[in-house]
Amino acid sequence: MEKKASMILSALLFLAVSLTGCTDKAPEGTDTPKKVEENKAATSEPKPGGIVKYGYTQPFKGVLDRAFYGGQDDDLILRFMMDDLLKTGDDLKTYPNIAEWTESDDHKTFTFKIKPGVKWHNGDELTMEDWKFALETIAHKDYTAAGGSRYSNVEMIVGVEDYREGKAKDIAGIKLVDNYTMSVTVKSAAPNTISNLWSYPMPKKYFAGVAVKDMLNSDQVRKKPIGVGPFKVKKIQPGEYVEMERFDDYWGGKPLLDGVIYKVVAGNMATSLLENGEIDIIEVPNSQFKDVEKLKNVNIDKQDALSYAYIGFKLGTWDKKSEKIVANPKSKFADKRLRQAMYYALDRQALIDAFANGLSKTISAPMPGVSWAKIPDNQLNPYEYNPDKAKKLLDEAGYKDTNGDGLREDPQGNKLTFNFDAMSGTEVAAPRAQTMMQMWKDVGLDVKLNGGALKEFNAFYDVVENDDPSVELFAGAWSLASDPDPKALWKSNVLWNFPRWNSAESDRLIDEGISEKAFDQNYRKDVYHKWQKLVNEEVPMMFLYSPIDVTVSNKRLQNVKANSFTNQIDVHKWWVTQ
Repeated sequence: MEKKASMILSALLFLAVSLTGCTDKAPEGTDTPKKVEENKAATSEPKPGGIVKYGYTQPFKGVLDRAFYGGQDDDLILRFMMDDLLKTGDDLKTYPNIAEWTESDDHKTFTFKIKPGVKWHNGDELTMEDWKFALETIAHKDYTAAGGSRYSNVEMIVGVEDYREGKAKDIAGIKLVDNYTMSVTVKSAAPNTISNLWSYPMPKKYFAGVAVKDMLNSDQVRKKPIGVGPFKVKKIQPGEYVEMERFDDYWGGKPLLDGVIYKVVAGNMATSLLENGEIDIIEVPNSQFKDVEKLKNVNIDKQDALSYAYIGFKLGTWDKKSEKIVANPKSKFADKRLRQAMYYALDRQALIDAFANGLSKTISAPMPGVSWAKIPDNQLNPYEYNPDKAKKLLDEAGYKDTNGDGLREDPQGNKLTFNFDAMSGTEVAAPRAQTMMQMWKDVGLDVKLNGGALKEFNAFYDVVENDDPSVELFAGAWSLASDPDPKALWKSNVLWNFPRWNSAESDRLIDEGISEKAFDQNYRKDVYHKWQKLVNEEVPMMFLYSPIDVTVSNKRLQNVKANSFTNQIDVHKWWVTQ
């Protein structure tokens, strides 16, 4: 996963995200997802020139290096300015891009070669030293504390622990052959090594003198980032816009557009901004789909998304020192019956119909339907809306209304309330949150917005990731990459396991899913089916639905393509008719 994935926390806004610790690639043998849709409105031959305005509905953090970014807000910028050494095809398989590779018979050593002459935006040539530097940065002892979350993408390399602990100056499994050739040896064979191995370089010379602990807030990341992609950053207005201009020396060929402006817009204004031509392309909130359909000046692409929305329970905390989750036996949600009851109390289809124009599909496990590893629905508890069953479970668990006010007390007879964190961003965010809280109130549970209001994107992200003691119940979303390995979100030693669910059986199954036996995809699929059944039974979070993403672009913008994980395919080939 990346993402990819892989990160935005959204209040059920269906904002696709890139998962921390995952990659935008997939293993061999995956099924083909819904085919790519293309803008077919081209009326003439491609021509150079023009500026495109790309809209987004949340303030961006401005972490513009792949090793440190966290969410879709920054990912969308990075897709214009930074290319992966490898690429994901529309079939979710991994293919050569800037680099190609060969693999040893034992699946443990991979030899990579990059194209010569690829340039960073400052004119330096890309070499294997830059990729080695990126791997060493992520493996460094200060990386996680500095805000990095991709260690799971390098931990498979031989010698990475010794390097991280300061016992070795180099990572033993990384061997530079020359400026364009490098081999990577991993500790054990796994079916998803290529899809999981971190494959974004960092400009080593450009970061000279910057300690890993200082990188997140360095000028190289925040103010003057560079990449090897088709557009380079010209100006950053934090939280408002990023102006990018064409990079003439782009390795994939001179881009057609003069530039791209990534612009933060009000979510409730998306339709009017498209109609007036103030933005050229945006993934519109599903709540506005019916209005967007009426516009005459746009093309619309709908794709089943490789993502899902959820409501998480805080079950523990993250120990920064040990980099592991510590379970909290005193969590309000320690009793599984309470978690299940809250699931039964939600009418998810009603939420989809009321707030997303029906553009989503209910799911009951953390793998959407476009994943080849998705378990058949009939093998899961669907947690269909059943308030009577919710009430029965709550009664059995000892959550009863002892004072007759219509709200349940805890099993000890104490007043019971739950803090609910959700994000602002669209016109439906507040009524949707209120509707969910009313559904829980209908079964006797008192759920209130934490702090009395929805949170702005960055504030929401901070309190959830940092386990603010006030956070108990939170609404979020993840977008996934091509490989179904759930490690980067669900292992007990990963930062982005936001519910802080620590399950030995979950860890075991996740490890088994990338074992040598898992080279047999049927075996691997069976392991992931067992894992999904476990998560479905234990309910560390309530899986709500997988969205249908709607990308809307002005008819003047040509050659736009979208698939299940991005609408920014070959952006150097985008062009405008006027």
